[in-house]
Amino acid sequence: MSKKPSVVMVGLGYIGLPTAALIASKSINVTGVDIHQHVVDTINKGEIHIVEPDLDGLVHHVVKENYLTASTTPVEADVYLIAVPTPFKGDHEPDISYVESAVRAILPTLKEGVLVIIESTSPVGTTEKMENVIFSERPELKGKLFMAYCPERVLPGNVIYELEHNDRAIGGINNESTDKAVEFYKHFVKGELHKTNSKTAEMCKLVENSSRDVQIAFANELSMICDEAGINVWELIKLANKHPRVNILQPGTGVGGHCIAVDPWFIVSEFPEQAKIIRSAREINNYKTEWVIEKIKSTALQFELDNGKKPKIAAMGLAFKPNIDDLRESPAVLVANTLIQEGFNVITVEPNLNTHKDYNIITTDEAIKQADIIAYLVAHKEFLALEKTQNALDFCGIYK
Repeated sequence: MSKKPSVVMVGLGYIGLPTAALIASKSINVTGVDIHQHVVDTINKGEIHIVEPDLDGLVHHVVKENYLTASTTPVEADVYLIAVPTPFKGDHEPDISYVESAVRAILPTLKEGVLVIIESTSPVGTTEKMENVIFSERPELKGKLFMAYCPERVLPGNVIYELEHNDRAIGGINNESTDKAVEFYKHFVKGELHKTNSKTAEMCKLVENSSRDVQIAFANELSMICDEAGINVWELIKLANKHPRVNILQPGTGVGGHCIAVDPWFIVSEFPEQAKIIRSAREINNYKTEWVIEKIKSTALQFELDNGKKPKIAAMGLAFKPNIDDLRESPAVLVANTLIQEGFNVITVEPNLNTHKDYNIITTDEAIKQADIIAYLVAHKEFLALEKTQNALDFCGIYK
């Protein structure tokens, strides 16, 4: 293995910070860069601004040992990693401006022989576009630096383990860049490192999440069919999965998060004529959330007719998946917000958050005492032990 490099990680969010901490835990000097001063200050105190098991202890250790330092500005390094968001603009078009801003931020510090790796989920061709940005501003570096794309494959709640142990697809803009990137990841990844080119690596990330989206869409569509047919979807899926070659996933409130709910649109926006199943899956999973909202509303209106008063509705869970605090692209948040905006009396429960600027978070026990209708939107472990009640709407298999 090559000598230990110095590293700059641009972006200290749900992927950037765990990756930076993992690299630093291998006695590699890492400068984490983030545009938010409070994030930088929090990390430099050895603390974290996100919820992720085992991350707080790891960050505390590597900061204390001076292997991880946070800053708002990049420094010179041997390797630059970019892990910033890629949101939408307009009609589900990917916005790579954050990636470009990150590349432009490191431009003054680049020198001959450095390795630049993009980890942000990106449309096909982004790595080559960023290469052009670098060479247009720093033409003297043309042919004298290495550049690659390497997406992460992690499950929130188990990020540290999966960053270290999962296989990675690594694609450079040329073979030399691929080899250089593989050598770098060997410092901290125990999983197998698969060599490819940058375009294939970019598409690989999008395809992985689109495949998951399609599978979830089948389960969500099935749940709506079963509701109409008067069939318990959880029992049906359990029986169908007894088939040796069938593995139907569990339906839910929709699909959220910064990957599965987003990445398929990157393919659809670039290949609209070809991506028919991928588009349909996205539409089904989005519709499932609307369907959940309508179910709650019709139950609330029936309650009002029967009791002569508006019900208090408990939105049980706000995160985009169980047992995390991440609300990004969360269908549960869309459900709660829509009901609140339409004048329904909603109380919110999120066991992984103590407070939130937009919601008055209350405990599970308080919500069950107060609520006339309990809508389970996320299958948090705290909910799974609860007894079944008459006023419960189970959209995520709490009682399965």
